[in-house]
Amino acid sequence: MTGKYKLQFASTLSGIAIAASLTAAPAMAQDTGGDIIVTARKTGEDILKVPVTVTAITSETLDAKGIVSVTDMAASTPGININNSSSGHADRSFQQVVMRGMTPSTTLATTTSMFIDGVAVSSPSQVSAISNPERVEIIKGPQSAYFGRNTFAGAINVVTKMPGNDWGGEVLGMLGTRNNWRLRGSIEGPIIPDLLSFRINGEQYSKDGSWKNQDGITLGDQQTKSASLLLAITPASNVTIKLFGMLSEDKDGPAAQTRLYAYDVKAANGTTVVQGQSNCTLTGDTRGALSPTGEVLGIAVQNPYFCGTIPSMANPVTANVTNTDFVRQFLNIGTNRVVDPSEGVQGYGLLRRTKHAHATFDWEITDGLTASALAGYNREVWTTFIDLDSYDGTALTGTTCSATTTTNCYGQGYFDFPYLIERKIDDFSLEGRLQYVSGPFRGVAGISYLSADQLQGLGGGTGALTAASLSPGGLSRNKTTGLFFGLTYDLTDTISASFEGRYQIDQLQSFARPAGLTVASSVFIPAGTYSGGTVLASAKYKNFTPRAIVNWQITPDMMVYASWAKGVNPAQFNTGILSNSASVQQAAYDAGGQLAIEPEKITNYEIGLKGRIGSTVRYAFAAYYAQWRNQINSTVIVAPDSTQATGFSFVTANMNAGSVDLRGIEGEVSWRPTEFLTIDAAGAINDSDIKDFKSTTVSALTGIYDYSGKEMKNTSKYSANVGIQVGTEISGWDKGSWFVRGDWNFKSGVWSNEANLARTPDLHLFNARAGITRGNLSLEAFVNNIFNNKTPLTVSDNYVLAPGFPYSARTSALMLGLGDLRTAGVQAKIKF
Repeated sequence: MTGKYKLQFASTLSGIAIAASLTAAPAMAQDTGGDIIVTARKTGEDILKVPVTVTAITSETLDAKGIVSVTDMAASTPGININNSSSGHADRSFQQVVMRGMTPSTTLATTTSMFIDGVAVSSPSQVSAISNPERVEIIKGPQSAYFGRNTFAGAINVVTKMPGNDWGGEVLGMLGTRNNWRLRGSIEGPIIPDLLSFRINGEQYSKDGSWKNQDGITLGDQQTKSASLLLAITPASNVTIKLFGMLSEDKDGPAAQTRLYAYDVKAANGTTVVQGQSNCTLTGDTRGALSPTGEVLGIAVQNPYFCGTIPSMANPVTANVTNTDFVRQFLNIGTNRVVDPSEGVQGYGLLRRTKHAHATFDWEITDGLTASALAGYNREVWTTFIDLDSYDGTALTGTTCSATTTTNCYGQGYFDFPYLIERKIDDFSLEGRLQYVSGPFRGVAGISYLSADQLQGLGGGTGALTAASLSPGGLSRNKTTGLFFGLTYDLTDTISASFEGRYQIDQLQSFARPAGLTVASSVFIPAGTYSGGTVLASAKYKNFTPRAIVNWQITPDMMVYASWAKGVNPAQFNTGILSNSASVQQAAYDAGGQLAIEPEKITNYEIGLKGRIGSTVRYAFAAYYAQWRNQINSTVIVAPDSTQATGFSFVTANMNAGSVDLRGIEGEVSWRPTEFLTIDAAGAINDSDIKDFKSTTVSALTGIYDYSGKEMKNTSKYSANVGIQVGTEISGWDKGSWFVRGDWNFKSGVWSNEANLARTPDLHLFNARAGITRGNLSLEAFVNNIFNNKTPLTVSDNYVLAPGFPYSARTSALMLGLGDLRTAGVQAKIKF
C-alpha cells in the first residue's frame, strides 16, 4: 500500500490571532514573541513545551537555506533520508521518506506520512508544491494515536499562511546556472474586511539536470508549477472557516541515474559496452530460498558484486532516452491504459498532475470548548517512462536475438528496454472533533473517515511496443474509520500526564484487473473466472494505538518528558499468487504464502529534554528505542512446477517476515550569542538492529540467511547539519540589513541491502548564501554544493540487463540516484 492509504489527521485552525489560552486550535504553527506554536497534538502548544519530538522549519528558514524540494528538506534535517531508486529508477515518482532508520520494507510501502494543513497527500513531492508555506512541521516517532496509520516513523505537515485584513504580497525571482530559475508570487487581502480574506500563490521552478548522456541529453531536468487559493472566512469572532485549493504539475526529463555493473557487457565484436566494477565475489545459492522443511534449495553459486564503500563510476552516465517515433507511438496507445494518453507523459521522463482541496471549520463554542471539522480531497495522476536497462545499448544490435528474426527484434534494431509506469490515486476524507479545557484537564476527542482508491499500470519491453505489452492492474481500495482521543491531567503545577489513543478499523479490498482473471485453485479463493472489477480479496483490521506521556516542567525554561507509544502500518494483499497454476498455488500456501498478511506494528519508548537558556539559546534533545514487529518483507517462494524446465516456479509475495529494533539520539540547538551571529546545529544517531529478516533475493546473492545484528538499508546512521549566519542592520538604510550564511549538510553512507555489504560514501554538502535588504527589496546570491560533490544520493540493488538476460537470475548491479552538481545563482524578492 502507498503512503496515501492511511488515516489522515485534520488541520487545527483558529482565527488570525492566537488566543492567549490556546483553547482554540491554531490553523498553523505560529511564531509569537519568539515562541513557536505547533500543532503536533491537534492543539496549539509551544514547541519547547510539547512533549513530542518536533522540528519546525519556518518560511524564512526555507528561503535562507534555499529549500525548494522534499530532497532539499531531507538534506537539511538530520535523521531523514529520501530514497528514490528502490523501484529500478531514480526519479520523483517513488520517493520514500526514511525517518529514524525506518526504511519502508517494500517499494510501495511507507512509514512516514505527508500532510498539507493536516490533510494527507499521496506523495512526498506534493509537499514541495506548496508555494511559500508558513512552516513545515516534522514530527518524529509514532503518531498513530492522533494521525492514524503510516505514521509510526513520523509525519511531515506543511502549514499554509493565513491571509489577514491588510493588502500585501510579494514577487520572488531566481536565476542560476544550468537554466535554474524560479518565479514565485503571492497576493493577499480582504474581500470583505473582518469577514472574508484571500491569499493567492503561484510558483514555477525549473532546472536542467547536472548530467548528460552520450547524445548530449541532460538527465535530471525538473519542472514544477503550482497555483493555490486560500479563503479565510470569519462570520463571527469565535468562528473561522478556511478553504484551500491547489493545482500542481511536475514535468521532468529522464532521471539522473546510473548503475554500477558487476559484469562486463560486450557487443558481438567483443568491444566492451559497459565495464563491470565488481570488487568481491559472494557465494550465493541458485534458488536463494528455504524449502518448507528448512533445506537450502539449489547449489552454491559465485556472484561477482560489491563490498565495502562502492567504487567511483568507471562508465560514463549513459541512457537511450531519445524520443523517437517508436517511443511516441507507444505512448499514444489508448488501450490497456490506466492513464489516458492525453494525461500521460509524451516522452522519457515524468508527468504528474495533482489536485488538492480541503476545508476546515472551527467554532469556539464557549471558553474551553471548541468544535472542529475538516474535509479533504486529493487526486494524483502520473506516468513515468524510463530506460529500464539504464545504459546506451545501441552497440548491441538485434541481429543475433534469434535464428529467425534479424531486424528490429528489440523494437529499434538494438537492445533497449523502454518501460512505462502509471498510477491514478483518488482519496476523500472527513474528520470532526471536540477540544476542551476544564481546570487541570485538557483533551480532544474525534472521529475520522478516509476512502482511498489506487490504480497502477505497467508496460514496455525489449520487443515491439504494442497494446499487448501494457498491463493495467486492478483497483486497490481502502476505507478507514477511526475514533481518537487525548486527555492531559495536570498532576501539579509542573507535572502533567497524558493518555492518547486511536481505535481504527481498516477495510481493504483488491479487485480483478480489467481483463479479468481465471483462478485455477481454491487454495486461496474459490477457483473460477473472475470478471474485471470483481473483488478478489477483502479484509478488515481493527487496531488500538495508544500513547502515554509524562512531562515535568522543571523550570519555566526547561522541560523533560517520557513517552510510550504504539503504531500500526497497513496490511497488504498478495493477489499476484492467484495468477499461478493450481499446483504452484498449493505449494506457495504450504510454504507460508498468504493472500492477506497482517499489519506491521511498532512500540516506541522515548525521553526528551527541551528548553532555552536566556534569550540566546534554544535546545531540544530526544532518545528513543523502538521495536518494529511483523515487518513486511518481499520474498520469493520456490514452488515445484512440472511445467517449467527448471522444475520450479518462483512466486513473489509479501510476508510478515521481519523484526527490527531501532534506537537513536537526536538533538538540535540554536544559539544567537550576539545580534551579529547566529549558529544552528542539529545531529542524529539512528541505529538499527535486525533481529529477523527473510529475503530470497538477498540470500540468492549473498548466501546470507541470518541477518541478526545487521542494519537497515537506505538510511544514514549518522547525520548532522550546521549553519552559521552573520549579519546586521545597515545604518542609514530604510529597513536595511545584510547577511552571509554557510551550511554544512552531512549524511553517512547507506547500505544497498540488509546484508550490509555495499554502501555509499559519506555525503558532505556545503552551501553558501549572501544578501542585502533595503526597504521591501532583497537581493541574494548563492552557491549550492560548493565543492561539486558527486557522491550518489541513493543506492539500491538492481540488475545488469543485457540481450538474453544472462545476469538477471540474481542481483548484479547497483542503481545510483545522482544529485545536483555545483549550482550558483542570484535571487531578488520584493514585498508590497
